[in-house]
Amino acid sequence: MTTVDGWVDVHGHFTPPTTAQERIARWEAMREQRFMAPQPHYWSPESTLDYLDRTGIAMQMLSNIPAQHTELRNSNDYGAKVVGEHPSRFGLLAAVPTDDPEVALAEIERADTELNADGYAVSTAYNGVSLADERLEPVWAELDRRRAVVFAHPNAYLPPVLGHPVPLIEVAFEAARCVVGMLYAGVFRRYPHLTLILAHAGGALPALSGRLQLLGTEAWVPNPQRITRDEIRQHLGRLYLDTAASGMDASLAPALTMVPRHHLVYGADCGVPCSTDATMAANIEALRHSEVLAGDEADQLGRRALELFPAAARRRG
Repeated sequence: MTTVDGWVDVHGHFTPPTTAQERIARWEAMREQRFMAPQPHYWSPESTLDYLDRTGIAMQMLSNIPAQHTELRNSNDYGAKVVGEHPSRFGLLAAVPTDDPEVALAEIERADTELNADGYAVSTAYNGVSLADERLEPVWAELDRRRAVVFAHPNAYLPPVLGHPVPLIEVAFEAARCVVGMLYAGVFRRYPHLTLILAHAGGALPALSGRLQLLGTEAWVPNPQRITRDEIRQHLGRLYLDTAASGMDASLAPALTMVPRHHLVYGADCGVPCSTDATMAANIEALRHSEVLAGDEADQLGRRALELFPAAARRRG
């Protein structure tokens, strides 16, 4: 068993209680989308705590972003309940429904005042609405005002691409498309106090960041906000990247050409059927034996989330 000492996972998924029938229905729907999971997925706080204990992970930030508003609220309520029962082991990144600005603003406020959330979670495209959509201006303004930490996860529930399930590679391009859209929409320019964590080391974005800097301000590229080459570099460099399924040097090397070293944080992608104990252990081993990271950098990034989530750090003691 691969173990660590006191790491904090920013990328932990959870599922509110479900019936066996609901789990089977979800499993069958996933298999129709070419996600060939061998059995229905089941999540519980107890099984996750067992994994954390066996691995040596001190704390996990939980997120879940259902597509329906009522389900999203109920999910946030359940996540807050789990954190309340295990405050030193879990944190909550409350889901924000970014297809409706008014509903999103109400949930941001509720997450803070009622749920004591540690941060927020958004989907790169929620019910077809991209994070770059101009209708989200009041949402970004409020999150910026709060100096919020926001975890952005690709939409993993799209139809298969080239016969393969979306979580295999398409999520990497989904993340890149979303951030490029936000970049050209001027979101990062207008909201400098926002901290955005991208799942999976930003997907394909780091590998494309040099191309963006080279070509992104050329005359043939639509650029209504007149984003400059320096801004492209600076805005991309402000992002944080988690290491979920991305601890290999092939992912870390381009990531570290785009962001400073202290903007890497540990993510496991725990709690979903595309991650297993074996794959999460292999990801940790890749971080520990990286030729891109130096010295104790793996341990540093493993604990860095406590700097981003001070309330969670206080609960850890």
